[in-house]
Amino acid sequence: MDRQVLSGERDAMTHKGGCHCGNVRLTLRLSQPPDQTRLRACSCSFCRAHATRTTSDAAGAAEIWAEDWDLVMRYRFGSRTAEYLICSRCGVYIGAVCATALGTRAVINTNSLADWALFTETPAQVDHDGEATEERMARRSASWTPTILHR
Repeated sequence: MDRQVLSGERDAMTHKGGCHCGNVRLTLRLSQPPDQTRLRACSCSFCRAHATRTTSDAAGAAEIWAEDWDLVMRYRFGSRTAEYLICSRCGVYIGAVCATALGTRAVINTNSLADWALFTETPAQVDHDGEATEERMARRSASWTPTILHR
């Protein structure tokens, strides 16, 4: 991971965000500008209920911190292969993290980024129902963002 993300410096490819109350913070480093970043709108009931606009970048990096991890709800459903991170104090859904063969990977809800309005692509509708667990894990390994969780 490059030093800019770790040092907190800002550039066009680095995006900061977190939950509404400030308990959860994140830094997302992308390999392309936000207006060229592919967004997804998953059709599962969880993502529809949260009106998500998610993104991931296998060439990027993410870091997620919490002031109090006890206030971060880790929700699992469906295949139970990912943890959906939600601040239990303010209710903001940050993203989903998953342990893969290549390490921890995440998909980030761009609505939780401070500069969310820069992400202007129309989200592609995706449906992962019926995807076998092996396929799901391979897809996440290949396309989700390498992530460090600071616990």
